[in-house]
Amino acid sequence: MQDKLFARLQEIYPELVSFRRDLHMYPELSFKEENTAKKVADKLASFGIEVKTGVGGMGVVGYLKGGKPGKTVALRADFDALPIQDEKDVEYKSRIPGVMHACGHDIHTAGLLGVAQVLSEYRDEIPGTVVFLHQFAEELPPGGAKAMVEAGCLEGVDVVFGAHVASDLPVGKVGIATGYVTAAADSFEIILYGKGGHGASPHNSIDPIVLGSQIVMNLQQIASRQIDPLKQVVLSVCSFLGGGEAYNVIPDQVRLKGTVRTYDEEVRVAVEHSMRRIVEASCQAVGATCEITYERGYPATWNDEVETTHVEAEAKRLFGDENVIKMPPIMGGEDFAYFAQERPATFFMTGGRNPEIKATYPHHHPKFDVDERSMLQTGQLFIGALLAYQARQQG
Repeated sequence: MQDKLFARLQEIYPELVSFRRDLHMYPELSFKEENTAKKVADKLASFGIEVKTGVGGMGVVGYLKGGKPGKTVALRADFDALPIQDEKDVEYKSRIPGVMHACGHDIHTAGLLGVAQVLSEYRDEIPGTVVFLHQFAEELPPGGAKAMVEAGCLEGVDVVFGAHVASDLPVGKVGIATGYVTAAADSFEIILYGKGGHGASPHNSIDPIVLGSQIVMNLQQIASRQIDPLKQVVLSVCSFLGGGEAYNVIPDQVRLKGTVRTYDEEVRVAVEHSMRRIVEASCQAVGATCEITYERGYPATWNDEVETTHVEAEAKRLFGDENVIKMPPIMGGEDFAYFAQERPATFFMTGGRNPEIKATYPHHHPKFDVDERSMLQTGQLFIGALLAYQARQQG
């Protein structure tokens, strides 16, 4: 049966490309994906799949009951875009100023719809139930996954598979990590209140720029001196705002913003506590005050060791050992983590890099693009993992 499904997926590939390019031309930002959600729901319905809309917000969930007994498997794709101006020179360039699919979510969505179409055409031969999770707002915390889970999208689901196209992985390759695959992604903002004054009389002021500079450097000691070096942590101050255009005026406040990335929950907690202690002590030492806002983003994504081993084996069977990469965990964030917290899950990467079509730019770049054939590989591994899982459950 798998060969028939793969052959049919290949036949409808031009339709997947067309749908993907439509999404690419008319992207929508996180929490604003009304038209995108409608397009996805209409497509699923056209395949004779039961559809629920408005799941947790803009979420769309499709249910396909197969003709044979089996477990319930969920497949997930996301469909939001980013606030970036599309600078590619292609016919399907974004028509929406300042908004583009710069992370491949249009690829994920079209690819999963292709899987839905193929499975729906052979539903009598499919075991169990397939749940198609089309998620909104992956790019912007608090994201859409948590809300969809809270709305019950995983009720009755036994296992979840998700995929992401990778711009740094050549087309034809698959990347799989066991255990942690993406990091917890937190953000922070620190406002330092000093005392403004004349640049020629710094002794009459409390200089928040000098204070902020010290804090930026001191925060780096958390990773290098306060956390077990065998446990990963990234703490980056990415914005330092303060002062005006005048060259001789000490401002009364500065603002620091940044991100913290961790895997281990104890490390995550320790980093926040250390940050607060360092900032507050630094302010106290010079008579300044501060406001610290620490926002927890998505948790780390954990790939179930048992299920991921099986998915890796299936990928090697389908594409060959040489095309399956044992991928290290990355420090990027991904709210697929919320699905993985609730059910055994595997989140894998499919290659989209192809220099021949200038698909070499990183994710979130104004010229980001990927080889659309990655949709076929994603679809094949979704189908292969689904059927292999059902076969194992039936003994």
